[in-house]
Amino acid sequence: MEEGTVELRQRKKPHGTEAEEGAPEEESEESKKPKKSPKYVLIPRFAKLFFGCIAAIVSGMMYAMYLSTYHERRFWFSGRPELEREITFQGDSAVYYSFYKELLKAPSFERGVYELTRDNRTLSLKTMNAVQKMTLYPELIASALYQASGSEEVIEPVYFYIGIVFGLQGIYVTALFVTSWLMSGTWLAGMLTVAWFIINRADTTRIDYSIPSRENWALPYFACQVAALTGYLKSSTNSSAERFSYLLVSASTYTFMLMWEYSHYLLFVQAVCLFLLDTIALAQTEKVHEVYKIYGFSVFLGYILQFENPALLVSPLLSLVTAVLLAKCLQMNTKKGTLFSRMLKVFYFYLVSTITVTLNLVVKTFVPHKENEHLMKVLEIKLGLNKTKNFTMNWLLCQESLQTPSQDFFLRLTQSSLLPFYVLVLIICLFSVGQVIFGRTSGEPVSEASTLESGKIGERPEVVYHVLHTISLGSLTMMMEGMKYLWTPYVCMLAAFGVCSPELWMTLFKWMRLKAVHPILLALILSMAVPTIIGFSLWKEFFPRIMAELSELQEFYDPDTVGLMTWIKRQAPIAAVFAGSPQLMGVIKLCTGWMVTNLPVYSDEDLQKRNENIFQIYSKRSAEDIYKILTSYKATYLVIEDSICNEVGPVRGCRIKDLLDIANGHVYCEESDSYGYSKYGRFCQEIKMNYSPYVNYFTRVYWNRSYFVYKINTVISFQS
Repeated sequence: MEEGTVELRQRKKPHGTEAEEGAPEEESEESKKPKKSPKYVLIPRFAKLFFGCIAAIVSGMMYAMYLSTYHERRFWFSGRPELEREITFQGDSAVYYSFYKELLKAPSFERGVYELTRDNRTLSLKTMNAVQKMTLYPELIASALYQASGSEEVIEPVYFYIGIVFGLQGIYVTALFVTSWLMSGTWLAGMLTVAWFIINRADTTRIDYSIPSRENWALPYFACQVAALTGYLKSSTNSSAERFSYLLVSASTYTFMLMWEYSHYLLFVQAVCLFLLDTIALAQTEKVHEVYKIYGFSVFLGYILQFENPALLVSPLLSLVTAVLLAKCLQMNTKKGTLFSRMLKVFYFYLVSTITVTLNLVVKTFVPHKENEHLMKVLEIKLGLNKTKNFTMNWLLCQESLQTPSQDFFLRLTQSSLLPFYVLVLIICLFSVGQVIFGRTSGEPVSEASTLESGKIGERPEVVYHVLHTISLGSLTMMMEGMKYLWTPYVCMLAAFGVCSPELWMTLFKWMRLKAVHPILLALILSMAVPTIIGFSLWKEFFPRIMAELSELQEFYDPDTVGLMTWIKRQAPIAAVFAGSPQLMGVIKLCTGWMVTNLPVYSDEDLQKRNENIFQIYSKRSAEDIYKILTSYKATYLVIEDSICNEVGPVRGCRIKDLLDIANGHVYCEESDSYGYSKYGRFCQEIKMNYSPYVNYFTRVYWNRSYFVYKINTVISFQS
């Protein structure tokens, strides 16, 4: 500060004698230094920026082309009829794509949107706002673009749809490239990020088998938001770049909120990281509060555009934003390093945490909400805070995505050298952050911007944010393997940044106190040599595998499902209502357009109850009980899947029939627990015997190796 004031006085040409004597000396020293023309500085910077942008864009485009080629080779997509193409969409993906088809079939886009907001042709006895329940903004955007661009004569709807998703994945990769580039200062880090992302594709994305899933539409926007936030948090960012980053953060956050029903939970994790970053005084409080205002407006915008979705009102994100803004007025002089400021920081942390929890509980008391309650119940069970015999909860907990990570997951990350380098970078950054925090509490002066010579990478707010971000997502991944699709991409980015950052190597050398070699020179050499060696080793080991994967034409053919869909379209009446497993009902809805009783959607309590009731066809219940359940939903046809009825799962207790026996209190033994005995056989097996009373309620009309279709009798005959 003193040097800055001296320079300011010299510019103003004060009349003091010291200034008069110092000025000629400084002028003579400056005249001796060779002055570089501005063009010699701007040209290298422009070239670096230009080639870096080209590399980022090309990486995204190549990844999108890679996904398109892989999808074609895996499913032989172009050589199949429309019905077989649609069968490749499974589960909730089939439901989302079916609404996209309905929008294109409507007389106009406006009429299609109106019908979806009052949809009574999907589920029997239920009129719902499908746009709100299913978060159909991706399908609205895709159908609007398809019709507005006049693509009807150029490309088929399915190729247009999946092309948009593959394009978004290209943007995803480009955003990760830019993030690592911004943090390390070299686009070599971006190239390494993309390489690790593609090699670990099985753990970075679910695009292989669930193209229309909400996360494949939403996460690219979140990646753009993270890249913009990285630039916004940087201390060395100029005003123009900071303004651009702020606008990009705003736009991407608003879009992300509309694309995914769980987006506010991921933004809550990010908001907690920013709150901690502000609490330990490693970021500008004004910037953090501006981001919180973006969160608040995004929640408000999402609440309006999602038809007053109550899930956003009870969101922990809204409670945290409100608490931070309420406590803002009490955050006074908290970065001076005094004892009072440190005590005030602790009080600020306690105050915000208390207000957040209290406000969230109060809002949940007064705002009726049923959406996404299953997430909190699942989390309670995973943390050991609760136990349940509820079928839906236990079925969700048995899904692979909610299991703890397998050893194979960590082995794959280790074989690609990603995990070892991530752990190394994380440890160095954590120790550096701890060193900086200890120095701040000891009264060390706060530097405006971190330099290479300082060797303190923990001073950079964007680095600390990403460390907290990956630790938070990593903690969730250790509980639920499905979270790896959120965590692993940023592991790729942080590891690539670390090995390509001279500042991180300099931080390590400062601790080692190297004297034989100049540490700055060695840091610059290693920041280029290490990623180059990693890149060549990855190329040698994994590039042949990727090319072999693309050259192999895989076979995907499901004749039993094709036969079932063909029979329904030809033989079933238009007014038919089908009942069966949720996954199969999604495919029937897509391929035939017929009404169903349930769907593979678990964010709504009523849909959860429907799924549990229809799943009773695989339990030990009487024919009369099943008949009453099915007719209560006006079902006219029942589809039984042999793969579920005779399932021989690797884990006893996670099969659907086991979970139903537990929920219904039927015979099933587990360690010291024993459950009651049912006097009825398993319905799905007994109905195949064609004896009374089953034939009185149901008549078999179609079957093949995998499916048995029964017509539900409207007039019951009790002939033996």
